[in-house]
Amino acid sequence: MAWALLVVAGLLEVCWAIGLKYTDGFTRPLPSVLTASAIVASMYLLARAARDIPIGTAYGVWVGIGALGAAVLGIVLFREPVSAARVVCLVMLVGAIVGLKLTAPV
Repeated sequence: MAWALLVVAGLLEVCWAIGLKYTDGFTRPLPSVLTASAIVASMYLLARAARDIPIGTAYGVWVGIGALGAAVLGIVLFREPVSAARVVCLVMLVGAIVGLKLTAPV
C-alpha cells in the first residue's frame, strides 16, 4: 500500500510542477488553488508512504517521478527542447527510480 501511495504522490508532484506554469506566478486563482491542492496532497501522501518506506528511498522515488513527469510533459505540452542526451538522462532517471524500488528494504 505504501508504494501505491508513493506513486500517487509522485504523480501529484508532476501535477503541481506543471501547474506552476499555469498559475502565472500565482496570479490566476483556479490554477493556483489546484496547484496548491496538489502540493498538499502530494506531501501528505509522501509522508504517509514514508511511514513504511525509508525516507531516502521514498523521497528519491517521489522526486524522480516528479522530475521525469515534469520533463516529459514539458516536452509534450510546452515544446521544450528534446535531444538524445536529454532522452538518455530521462532513461537513466527511470533506471534510478526502478533501482531504488528494487533495493528498498520494504
